[in-house]
Amino acid sequence: MTQINYDVAVIGSGPAGESAAMNVAKHGKSVVIIENRDEVGGGCTHKGTIPSKALRHAVHQVLQFNNNPMFREISKPIWLTFEQALQSANKVITKQVEMRNRFYGRNRVDVIKGTARFQDKNKLVISGGEHHNNVIKADHIVIATGSSPYRPAGIDFTHSRVFDSDTILNLKLTPKRIIIFGAGVIGCEYASIFSGLGCKVDLVNPTSSLLAFMDDEISDALSYHLRGHGVLIRHDENFESCQASDDNVKVTLTSGKTITADVFMWANGRSGNTAKLGLEKLDIKVNSRGQIEVDDNYQTSVEGISAAGDVIGWPSLASAAYDQGRSSVARFCGEEEYQVNQVPTGIYTIPEISSIGMTETELTKAKIPYEIGKAYFKDTGRAQITGETVGVLKLLFHSQTMELLGIHCFGDQAAEILHIGQAIMAQDGEANSIKYFLSHTFNYPTMAEAYRVAAINGLNRLAGD
Repeated sequence: MTQINYDVAVIGSGPAGESAAMNVAKHGKSVVIIENRDEVGGGCTHKGTIPSKALRHAVHQVLQFNNNPMFREISKPIWLTFEQALQSANKVITKQVEMRNRFYGRNRVDVIKGTARFQDKNKLVISGGEHHNNVIKADHIVIATGSSPYRPAGIDFTHSRVFDSDTILNLKLTPKRIIIFGAGVIGCEYASIFSGLGCKVDLVNPTSSLLAFMDDEISDALSYHLRGHGVLIRHDENFESCQASDDNVKVTLTSGKTITADVFMWANGRSGNTAKLGLEKLDIKVNSRGQIEVDDNYQTSVEGISAAGDVIGWPSLASAAYDQGRSSVARFCGEEEYQVNQVPTGIYTIPEISSIGMTETELTKAKIPYEIGKAYFKDTGRAQITGETVGVLKLLFHSQTMELLGIHCFGDQAAEILHIGQAIMAQDGEANSIKYFLSHTFNYPTMAEAYRVAAINGLNRLAGD
């Protein structure tokens, strides 16, 4: 058994772990990442964000081709298989891994392959790989182990027709019909992907609406367009049992309904990857989903141990995890600590969704006087040129101060469009005003121009026009 000393040890090489390690390295301190996968990148690169968004992009491109009348002159509509779409995703994964390995090498970040377990608050024992049984000692340790799909008892996930949101990437066929249980972000994204591949999709939702945390109008728009692409949404339905055979999968719901399909995918919740860390030795508590409680600066209850990313729960977004990871070692690096807030939501359905700030429901409950400005994509020159005319940009602003309070976008490039408004919302005082979009010129034709249209629409409504 060999002991290796570092200033900081990071468990996990996903977005949170990577940004923590890079921040440490940039401050001239020694740092090691311990990763239990064969390649760096964490679940984000190999199972979650990157593959699902690459799959979605491949499917979206085919839909654009099939729906464009110009291409009908040169070709009949085409259809991808799931494996073909996945090949595109695998190419992106390879590029991501290569890029991250270059970053680690350039910044002198050591990477150890294996599983880490706490011996005490400053020591980690490594299992597996060439460092098996070695001890890593560090002054500060960052837990960035991510999350895994929650798997309820009673479902045989070893069956070839039963999947969760990680193992779905191992699917070898393109099903004629798939049942997805769980209509959160992951469930809705995969419903879009499979319907885009020509599959019949049953999206089973335990609640009464899709993405209940979103603006109601945006949620309704997503429901409408998913149904328009053949997705059957079953609201207020709960899971009872799943029986898989060589021929099909039968899912029984508590309402008594039985649905039959080729494939079943469970997409209802995720759990923090903490079970094998030995946290009980340190008296670090986790909740029922294995998530670690941290303070505003991502420090755990034990001095010298921080946690960031999906392992701490909400918002469980790669974008937030990068910022959390960097902040989790700020104190150790002598930087000012900060809390990651006002995190934009990006949901990569077809069409995609993005949001930041308050919803109409929240503003009404808080008794904040507000008005609404809208720009429908079908009325913008750029959308008419690209053919991506489905969508709306919705601005919520204070009816007295003109302050931007919420931005909600549904349609092509929504996650990109949102950041223009986000930058204005972050300004102090009068600089945060819907009037910004009238006093500054936007390129024409662009999707960004929708802000000017929405601002005019909102101010006209405020004036009673």
